[in-house]
Amino acid sequence: MDIMQSVKTVLNNYAQFDGRSGRAEFWWWALAYFVGAIVVNFLAGAVNLGFLGLIYWLALIVPSAAVAIRRFHDIGKEAWWAILLIIPIVGLIIALIFLTKPSEGPNKYGEGPQGASA
Repeated sequence: MDIMQSVKTVLNNYAQFDGRSGRAEFWWWALAYFVGAIVVNFLAGAVNLGFLGLIYWLALIVPSAAVAIRRFHDIGKEAWWAILLIIPIVGLIIALIFLTKPSEGPNKYGEGPQGASA
């Protein structure tokens, strides 16, 4: 899975909180989101429209949460583990350790995602 395929997949499944997402899909999305945030905030500063960063965040909060929850499902964790992502420092570190784990075989959330071997 490449970055464009990941972004398309996440945006097409923007409110799908069930199922699974592989590491490649999650991390390519995270990279695209981060780069997009930098670009939007740079442009917002250049044209003195600080609220553009907020609009970007609001527009992508649901797809970001959905892909994170599907990623936790992929490693066999329940959706509430995604709360770790909003806990400063310790929670974020623990979540990042979980999110880097490889996909497990079939679990209660379904078969493994396509391209899970990446």
